[in-house]
Formats: sequence, structure tokens, C-alpha cells
Amino acid sequence: MVEQKNGTETAEEKEERVVKHTVKDSVFTSLFKEKKYLIQLYRALHPEDTETTEDDLKDVTVSNVLVDDIYNDLGFTVGTTIMLLIEVQSTWTVNIIFRALMYLVQTYREYFRKTKQNLYKSKKLKMPKPEIYVIYVGDRKTRPEEITLSEEFFAGEDICIDVRVKMIYDGKNGDIINQYVVFTKVCNEQVAKHGRTREAVQEAIRICKERNVLKEYLSSREKEVVDMLMELYDEQEVLRSYVESEKYEVENATKIATARRLLKMGKLSVEEIAEGAGLTVEEVERLSDIQLV
Repeated sequence: MVEQKNGTETAEEKEERVVKHTVKDSVFTSLFKEKKYLIQLYRALHPEDTETTEDDLKDVTVSNVLVDDIYNDLGFTVGTTIMLLIEVQSTWTVNIIFRALMYLVQTYREYFRKTKQNLYKSKKLKMPKPEIYVIYVGDRKTRPEEITLSEEFFAGEDICIDVRVKMIYDGKNGDIINQYVVFTKVCNEQVAKHGRTREAVQEAIRICKERNVLKEYLSSREKEVVDMLMELYDEQEVLRSYVESEKYEVENATKIATARRLLKMGKLSVEEIAEGAGLTVEEVERLSDIQLV
């Protein structure tokens, strides 16, 4: 609940409340919102640091305020370092560098606002050192340990700004990153077996708990995890249907254009045009009627 001052809610507090209500978590962000898992994540990335505690971690995750959508970005500060993590599903793309760059800029903007630093004054800004990671849960194959803006888009030239993204694939056996990656792979296996169904999600959760993979989290948040994954699958199905619909429209437009060209030539029968264009005789006849008009 938002704490009210003198019975009223400020515009900033209202905006924050609305954002928190509309943004949907992925399992990734839901898991690491809990400090006990976030500290495990930090220690997996910085095993040399044995002194940092849960209280030292400050969440700076930027909410997706432009679209009411599932997001899978995570940001937190540890002392003078800001750590950004982005989870990528199964499709490999170096374009993630730009997403990381935009996310970093937005995170800094929020940081300067919260620390009341003015970008337009002469006083030098104080800012945490950035570390950017991508957790990739697809097949690794021969993927690199690091990708950079300069190398991927400018052939390694010295450019005015560069972005270095550290890639994480499987984590170390048993650590929180490894458990999360295993969880995603089990989910994919069950979806391949049962389809994008509640049965697939529930079976994936059962298997992971049996294998001691995110067992505590899945046991305490099972219903929430099922709902999150079902919502994700629903959105993916909508996207798949849209892509197939667009593909059909393009293919059909090509067939119609071919049929019209053949009709203009006037040398083939309706049946021959239908066969050549991949349309039915009835569709070609309708086109013929339109052209005659």
C-alpha cells in the first residue's frame, strides 16, 4: 500500500503504484526480486566477495513503463557498482547489446533522479561503475564469453562509445544461475512433450523440485509460477498466430498478383492459371470478373 501524506497521494507515488500494478514479472525477475536469491546471484558472479550481505543490495530495476508487458531485466547496486542482467530466451542475437545500452542509460537516468543530481550543472556527477550480463538459456554451441558494440557492429574500430556485455550460459553446477537455466530447459522439454499447457508447467515444476532445482522458490510460489508461465505461453501463441497470419497474407498476395498477370496475358485457361498461381478455380474466376469490370 502507498503511504499517503496528509491524505493525498503525490503524482510520483501514483505513477509508481500504477507501474507496479501493470507490469508483469517473468520468473526471472520474480525469483531475483527476493534478496535471498539475489545475494546468491551476486555471489555466483563475484565469488571473491565474501563480505557483501543482502542488505548491501539495492534494487534499481527499471520498470517497463511504455508497454504493459512481461519483462526480464534486472538491475541492482552493490556499493559503487551497478549490475544489470538481461535474460534472453532461446534466440541468439547480438542486438541484445543495444537493449543493454538503452537499459543502462535509463537506469542511470533513474539513478540521477533519485540521488537528485543535475546533469546540467557544472558539478561532476557521481555514478556507479556498470557491469552488464546476459543470461542466455538457449543452446550455447560456440557462443562467445563476451560481446561488444565495437566488435559486433564496427569491426573492432575505436568508437566514441562501447558496450561490453558478459555472457552467462550455464553457471556453475548447482549455483542459482545453473538452477535457473536447468529450470528453463526442463520447461522447454515439457512443452515439447505436452504443448504450451498447464500440465507441462506443473510437470516441469514437479521435476525441478524432485531434482532440488529452485525447490524452495517453486514450493513457495508454485501457483504464481504457473500463472506467469501460462501468460507467457499465451502471449507467444498470439505472436505465433500473428506471424503465421502475416505470412499467409504475403503468400496469398503473391499468388493473386501472379494470377492477375496471367489473366492479362489472355493465353491460358482459368484452370491453368489456377494451377500455375496456386489458387482455386473459383478464386481465379472471381479475379477474372473483377478485371473484366
